[in-house]
Amino acid sequence: MVRFRVRVRVRHSFLMVRFRVREYVCNHWKEDTFFGYQFLNGTNPMLIQRCTQLPSNLPVTDKMVFPDGQHNLAEEIEKGNIFLCDYKLLDGVESNTINGNKQFLTAPLVLLWKNNADHLVPVAIQLKQKPKEDNPIFYPSDSEYDWLIAKMFVRSANFNLYELNAHLLRTHLLAEVFAVSLLRNLPMVHPLYKLLIPHTRYTLNINFLARMLLISKGGTFAKFTSSGGEGALTILRRSLSTLTYSSLCIPDDIAERGLKDVPNFYYRDDGLQLWEIISRFVKSTLAFYYKTDAEVQEDTELQNWIKEIFQYGFLSQESTGIPQKFTTVDEMVKFVTMVIFTCSAQHSAVNSGQYDFGGWMPNSPTTMELAPPKEKGTTTEKTILETFPSVNTTVHAMATVWLLSKQSSDSIFLGQYPEKHFTERFPLLKIKEFQEELKKLSADIKARNSSLDLPYTYLDPEVVENSVSI
Repeated sequence: MVRFRVRVRVRHSFLMVRFRVREYVCNHWKEDTFFGYQFLNGTNPMLIQRCTQLPSNLPVTDKMVFPDGQHNLAEEIEKGNIFLCDYKLLDGVESNTINGNKQFLTAPLVLLWKNNADHLVPVAIQLKQKPKEDNPIFYPSDSEYDWLIAKMFVRSANFNLYELNAHLLRTHLLAEVFAVSLLRNLPMVHPLYKLLIPHTRYTLNINFLARMLLISKGGTFAKFTSSGGEGALTILRRSLSTLTYSSLCIPDDIAERGLKDVPNFYYRDDGLQLWEIISRFVKSTLAFYYKTDAEVQEDTELQNWIKEIFQYGFLSQESTGIPQKFTTVDEMVKFVTMVIFTCSAQHSAVNSGQYDFGGWMPNSPTTMELAPPKEKGTTTEKTILETFPSVNTTVHAMATVWLLSKQSSDSIFLGQYPEKHFTERFPLLKIKEFQEELKKLSADIKARNSSLDLPYTYLDPEVVENSVSI
C-alpha cells in the first residue's frame, strides 16, 4: 500500500510537470530561443552539430546573418558558436496525399548561433537543399510571417524525420533486433540473457502493432504526415545508411557532433550520467561471470548473439562500426551498455515528449498543405492558417502522439526487476547499487529542474521505462 501511494505521488508530480511543459510550448512556440532550445532538449536532440565550415549549398553572408555588424561568421565559427541542422535525408522525398490534396515536405538547412546570453537562436533558414532564386534564405530580420512560416516548415520536417529515424529506427527497430537475437541465441541460464531480458518487455508486441496499424500501407501514419506512404520507406532506407555504432553511444555521439560544452543541453547532461551508471552496472555484473578476455572469446552463444545483430540488424556493413564479434570484456560491456541505453533511456528521450512538444500543433505540424514560399513578402496570417494541416488531419495526429507518449499503467522503470532472474549474491548486490545510483541521479535532476522555467524530465530514471514498450 505504501509503495502504491509513492507511485501515485510520483505519477501526479510527473503529470503536473508535463502540463507545465505543454503550457510553456503553447505560449512560446513562436520565439526564436524556444525554437533553438528544441534542437537540444526537444524530441529530436540527435540532429544538431557544431558547424566548423559553412555548407556550400547554404550561401549566407555576414551582412544577412549579423545585420548589426557586431559579429561575423568566420569568427563565430572559430569560437564554436555556430551550429547546423541539416535535413538532407528528406531531399526529394515523395510527399503524401491526404484528403485528396498533395502535401508538402521540405529538406531545410538551419543555421543557429549561440548568442551572448548562451541561447541557441536561428539566424538563417533555407527550406530546400539547392540554392535557387525560388528558394530564398530566411532571416530573423525578415517580416514576422516570412520568418514564422520558415520555422514552421522546419518544425514539420523535424517531426517527419525524427519519428522515422530517431524514434522508429534507432529505438523500436533496433530494440527488436537485439531482442530477437537474444531469444534465438542465449539460453535463460546465460548471464547476458538474465541481464537483458527485462529490456525486451513488450517490444515485439508493440512493434507488431506498429507495423500492422501505424506504418502499414494505409495505416494511421499515412493519415496525418507529409511523409506517410512511400516517402516513409524512402526516409527509413536513407536513415539506415546513417546508423553507426558511435551514433548509438551517447559519449561518442556528443563528441562527434562537437556538443560537449554547449550550455543548457540537458539531454546530454542527463544522458551521459545515465550511460555511466548503466556502464558501471553492466561492467561489474558481467565481470563476475567473465574473468578474462579469453572467456568472452570462447562463449559461442555470446558470439552468435553479436554476429546475428551485425548480420541482420546492420546488414553486415563494416562501415557501421558495429562489432562482428567480441574479443575483450570491455568490448562486450560497451555494446551491452548501448543496448540497455537504447532500449530504455534513448527511447524515453525521443518518445515521451511527443505530446508535450506536439500537442500544440503549430509547434510541430505533421504536414503542410501549401508549398513553401518561393519569394519573400508573400506570406500573411491567412497563408499560415491555410498551410497548417486540416482539422481532421490534426485530430489524427494529436490522438496518435498522445497515445504514443502516454505512460502505461503497468510500466516497469529502469532499475526495477520484479522478475528475479539473478540468484547469486554478487549480481543482486550490484542491482541494489544500480538502484541507489539511479535514485541519486533522479534527485539531482529534480533539484536542477526546480530552478528551470522548462523542466527536462525525460531522462529522470523515475520515468524511464526499462524497455521499448509503447
